[in-house]
Amino acid sequence: MQIATPSTHASYELPQVPAAAESLRSASTSKSVENAQQVHDAFTKFVGETFFGQMMKSMRSTVEKPAYFHGGRGEEVFQSQLDQQLAQEFAQQSGDRFAEPIFEHQFPEHARVLREAREAAQAASLEDLNGLRRY
Repeated sequence: MQIATPSTHASYELPQVPAAAESLRSASTSKSVENAQQVHDAFTKFVGETFFGQMMKSMRSTVEKPAYFHGGRGEEVFQSQLDQQLAQEFAQQSGDRFAEPIFEHQFPEHARVLREAREAAQAASLEDLNGLRRY
């Protein structure tokens, strides 16, 4: 698109607005997806570690010290660190199973962005598969 100014009769070339707008939209979408993924990961880690940490603490409080094979004061000191490590591992492995519904309720906009990104990625992978030929 060219615009001529009345006083100088010079013409200027304007950039293609649809292409520029699409570029900005995709950049903001990827930034939005990245932000939503960071929030999701932090939330899942927090919920998982909190849940499993409290579960381990409750479990330990119900079990008496054994008469034999007890590590003494050293075991008591390091037991909380072991429980923290176990809670982190449990959260990493299965924390998203119960954190996901809570995340969708607490952060509906981020959940929508992630759901749309997953659907778009799945559709793109299906399009790739449709391109394969069967001989």
